[in-house]
Amino acid sequence: MVEFVLCMSLVWVPLFFGTLVLGFNLVRAMEVTQVCRDAGHMYAYGTDFSQPAYQNLLVNLAPTLHMTTSGGNGVVVLSTIIYADKAACNGAGLTNNCPNLGKAVITRRIVIGNSSLHDSAFGSLRNSGLMDSSGNISPTNYLSDSRAVAQNFLSIIPLQSSVQFAYLAEMWVTSPDYNWWSFIGNGGSSARAIF
Repeated sequence: MVEFVLCMSLVWVPLFFGTLVLGFNLVRAMEVTQVCRDAGHMYAYGTDFSQPAYQNLLVNLAPTLHMTTSGGNGVVVLSTIIYADKAACNGAGLTNNCPNLGKAVITRRIVIGNSSLHDSAFGSLRNSGLMDSSGNISPTNYLSDSRAVAQNFLSIIPLQSSVQFAYLAEMWVTSPDYNWWSFIGNGGSSARAIF
């Protein structure tokens, strides 16, 4: 009887609950990946996520993630990235002084959800003052301000011209409802999609 109780309490019960936590987090990770991919796909095809109707559409894609358009347990960061070549610098009137020449730069950034949870892996524009109300950055700013550089992006997608665009969707969701034991991890899932 003692061996049975010890075996159940020290091995089988933790194994059972650990399997539940990891399984639920795997389902959550698959959902995050799909929503991120859908968001990036819609963004690449011209959906204007600066509009509240489209933000609500994105949040409604996954009600179990407990996201809102300005808070909750998740955040979606959408970015448009181009390569700053000589033609782009000349077009913005920066023929002699173009600090971001030869770099990938962010031309638009839209953040949906709880922006304090996570930021883009390619550079933070939080509180930078570079974006207008729709998330657009003026050519003069993205070609001259170092904060608009998409750090390490060219190692992933080798853009070579300012007429090539990369549409990037990044998503991070915490899972406090599945974080039963802190030693397993923080209960978060993330995904990235580039179109």
